[in-house]
Amino acid sequence: MTLANGRTYLAIPGPSVMPDRVLQAMHRAAPNIYTGALVEMVEGMVPDLLAVARTEARVAMYIANGHGVWEAALANTVAPGQKVLVIATGMFAKGWAEMARGLGIDAEVLDFGDRSTFDPAVIEEALRADTTGAIRAVLAVQVDTATSVRSDIPALREVMDASGHPALLMVDCIACLACDDFHMDAWGVDVMVTGCQKGLMTPPGLGFVFFNEKANEAHDRLDIVSPYWDWAVRSNPEMFYQFFFGTAPTHHLYGLREALTMILHEEGLEAVLARHEKLAQTIWAAMEAWGKGKGRGHIALNVTDPALRSHAVTSVRMQAPNATALRDWVTDKAGVTLGIGLGMAAPGDPAWHGFFRIGHMGHVNAHMVLGVLGTIDAGLKALQIPHGDGALEAATAVAACA
Repeated sequence: MTLANGRTYLAIPGPSVMPDRVLQAMHRAAPNIYTGALVEMVEGMVPDLLAVARTEARVAMYIANGHGVWEAALANTVAPGQKVLVIATGMFAKGWAEMARGLGIDAEVLDFGDRSTFDPAVIEEALRADTTGAIRAVLAVQVDTATSVRSDIPALREVMDASGHPALLMVDCIACLACDDFHMDAWGVDVMVTGCQKGLMTPPGLGFVFFNEKANEAHDRLDIVSPYWDWAVRSNPEMFYQFFFGTAPTHHLYGLREALTMILHEEGLEAVLARHEKLAQTIWAAMEAWGKGKGRGHIALNVTDPALRSHAVTSVRMQAPNATALRDWVTDKAGVTLGIGLGMAAPGDPAWHGFFRIGHMGHVNAHMVLGVLGTIDAGLKALQIPHGDGALEAATAVAACA
């Protein structure tokens, strides 16, 4: 017998839960991709995308996932043989560095581990040492989806300004846009990349690169920009098909239009961010309770400092192989899918079975999060994994203060 029959819940950190309204908006016949309602809808959607990023910059749209817009950001700003400085707080900044190397770019990585943010002094030292200005861009991930570390982007901008270095600041907000607070212009970010499949609540397939005038000047200095990734025409097209360098991802656009309406024009961005913060605190309260008493040494949040935790994803450490056993139990017995411990250990390493993640991004509310926590609590009991008491009481107490 299983209790998993019924509607399942994908509680991984992306793709996130898609609202029924978004899916229904996509369920229609193919439109005209040259003129008419679709063209007008997308033109009207650009200001909303800029509003979510809190910027007056420009945005280029791509049929791509996050890795695609990593490449797009680099292809428009940095030439082969030039250098970037990568600030790593988990696997995704390192992945962006590997993308750069694949394009012939020299990528220097400052690795600050998997459980904390960067050290500003180390970054400032590296920038001051670059007396020739070889570093063309500093790359950082606001929220690493694997570690759930949230980096202080304004502090990074302060370090760059203090050093007097002219490099671009490029930020990956793929995991966290519309979940964790972000201000592209006020924080001095020159390029920001994101995807549609997490906080923007749309099925995977659309990627975005936001860029300001300083970044566009770097683009204009390049001898060659890959035609597909070139943001020049995409961000200011004379004809609609130039938005996407060909056929538009029509149904994704309908879904994104509905999602942006829900975020900006109904709930409101500030309320969306506050909801994510409260739901994240609910999860943290449960995890901290499970990690006390009998659970000490068996269950722990990956990020110990609450100020460094993302409001979009939570990474959890357990004694191996308990995390894998728990993930399997909640899926098979209760219909909940938790995220694997991505990047925290190699799949062949026994330690890989000691991590799991909860995605709480986008279309989530109290009963969904409390349901996941209740299911985890049942799994801990069923598998006799040592854990502290009072987790659900702690979680509901946080939710009750909303």
